[in-house]
Amino acid sequence: MAYDIRFGDEADEHMAELTARQRARVLDAVDRQLLHEPTKETRNRKRMQPDKTPFIAPWELRVDELRVYYDVEEEPGAVVKITAVGIKVRNRILIARREIEP
Repeated sequence: MAYDIRFGDEADEHMAELTARQRARVLDAVDRQLLHEPTKETRNRKRMQPDKTPFIAPWELRVDELRVYYDVEEEPGAVVKITAVGIKVRNRILIARREIEP
């Protein structure tokens, strides 16, 4: 079963901050990695721990230095909601050019 992929308004804004090449890499990875089995942990997909800060979304997809944060809804339809897109630089996460506090 294929999931419907939806970008939230904030995620759209985050994508606009990326270069065209970075946007293409994110979109390609989302299509390949999240269309089927988005809740299966892999080398590049992991469940986030809600007790650790910053908790942006329940799931994270790694695309090299880029990070895609998302949630999955099974009911009423199978939907992957992209909530944020950022860049990881060493220990820092930058979303829309703002550092997220650890």
